[in-house]
Amino acid sequence: MEEVLRRIRHEVRSFADAAMFELAAKGHGSLFEQLIACILSIRTLDEVSLPASLRLLGRAPTPDALARLTPQDIDALIQPVTFHEAKAYQVHAIAVRTRDEFHGQLPADAAVLQSFKGVGPKCAHLALGIACGHEVISVDIHVHRVTNRWGYVKASTPERTLAALEAVLPRPYWVELNRLLVPFGKHVCTGSRPKCSTCPVLPYCRQEGVTSHR
Repeated sequence: MEEVLRRIRHEVRSFADAAMFELAAKGHGSLFEQLIACILSIRTLDEVSLPASLRLLGRAPTPDALARLTPQDIDALIQPVTFHEAKAYQVHAIAVRTRDEFHGQLPADAAVLQSFKGVGPKCAHLALGIACGHEVISVDIHVHRVTNRWGYVKASTPERTLAALEAVLPRPYWVELNRLLVPFGKHVCTGSRPKCSTCPVLPYCRQEGVTSHR
């Protein structure tokens, strides 16, 4: 796996970072900010969710500041993310509960994070990994597709891929896997017609499920 990830590190240097990592690099790296941004990113392109997150967190980067906004204020800031109206209510509720129940300090606990409406393992793990340095794996559609296409794991859903990766992937790579495979999956190991002919890790890939490629 070290050689595979070394090659991918080199391959993705010219690509934009995954949205959550880029957001942290722009100064929004707190656990609260990362969790809110991850919710906005669900089923939304990075090119849409990142600017929306920057608008919202630029206006209200803390639980107290976000709780003082109305859901309507939030909705206006996060459009056009997918399901923006529902997400506005979700992130507002998270801000209010964090302010009132946790005194403005979001606990670095996956179970607590997943107790919020709209937060699943992917967002909880990604926020904890980036903001707190926790050794956790975050599996989105790219990580799920790429690792199964390699034949490194064999699982039918992202949730099952998470469990499979936790069993075989060395811990030092847990957080980095998402950072590397999101841009790699967007630009090289794409959902349809992946670029196998120029892929730097083709010698290590079983091409599971690939019926046509470039």
